[in-house]
Amino acid sequence: MTGNTKLRKFTEPVFESLVRISGYSSAFIIILIVIFLFKEGVAFLNMSPVEEGFTLVVHQDNPVHSLTSAEVKNIFDGKQTRWNQVGGKDEPIHLLTLDEMADAYPADAFGSRMEYLPAYIDLYMDSIPGSIGYFPSSIIVDKTIKTNILRIPDITLDAFILDEEWFPTAVPVAQMGIMPLLLGTLLVAFSAILISLPLGLAAAIYLAEIADERIRKFLKPVIELLAGIPSVVYGFFGLVVIVPFVQTTFGLPVGETALAGSLVLAIMALPTIITVSEDALRTTPRVMKEASLALGASKWQTIRKVVIPMLLQELQLQRSWVSDVPLVKPWLHSW
Repeated sequence: MTGNTKLRKFTEPVFESLVRISGYSSAFIIILIVIFLFKEGVAFLNMSPVEEGFTLVVHQDNPVHSLTSAEVKNIFDGKQTRWNQVGGKDEPIHLLTLDEMADAYPADAFGSRMEYLPAYIDLYMDSIPGSIGYFPSSIIVDKTIKTNILRIPDITLDAFILDEEWFPTAVPVAQMGIMPLLLGTLLVAFSAILISLPLGLAAAIYLAEIADERIRKFLKPVIELLAGIPSVVYGFFGLVVIVPFVQTTFGLPVGETALAGSLVLAIMALPTIITVSEDALRTTPRVMKEASLALGASKWQTIRKVVIPMLLQELQLQRSWVSDVPLVKPWLHSW
């Protein structure tokens, strides 16, 4: 006994120190990963959305000197065709690129090293003042006379969050607004909860209170097995089954909609909801259910008045750490 006690006094501090070192190391590594991801994620802020190495130019007499990235995209997409739509003169907008310059003039006119191209850009811009050009910066800077460089605002944090279009590969100006991504995520997640929560709770009540023991022993492992399926498998199932189903049912040109995403996410969440809810339901004290039945309540009345309130109480206890938050407390009391 004395030897075991001495060994335990020696080994316990060693294992305790190893566990503490491991925990600190893991936390430090996680912090470094978060810092790295944050640094990489915000690197594009305060950068120009124009493709690197290229410049947008207009005629020197054009009163428009600055455009937003959305306005540039609308111009190149053909949605805005006149300068007065963006604060300029009442004249048509003409897109000018290297391809169009090559079609307008002979191939050898620009010189072997493109040394004459700036002069031809001036000539073209002077003949069509309503042109907007998209050229490599090395050709434009300090080499053209009839052009002014069009200023495009840098990507800011508020524009990144509030802009309504996400198209980072758009040419000539990237669209870096994540608002549609945020709203789409919230829509899909909320819709998935509306679908999966009632079905999951119903399945959990059936397994915990109604199903025969043999059926429960068969279904419980199957449901837990579904919870271990990789998400990529659910994604493939959604792509080959759910997406065509949504497209055919609603007569849509494509099936990749928020409804399809919500259905796939709901299917993914069902095993976890069923397992957790069923375990919580089975923790209801047996004496409370027997007392309810002894007072004359039916099995369904017992489930509705005793079992489900106990489940909600268990969930409320698990959320007790936020019970003092003013915005959360009314929701907990409403449960």
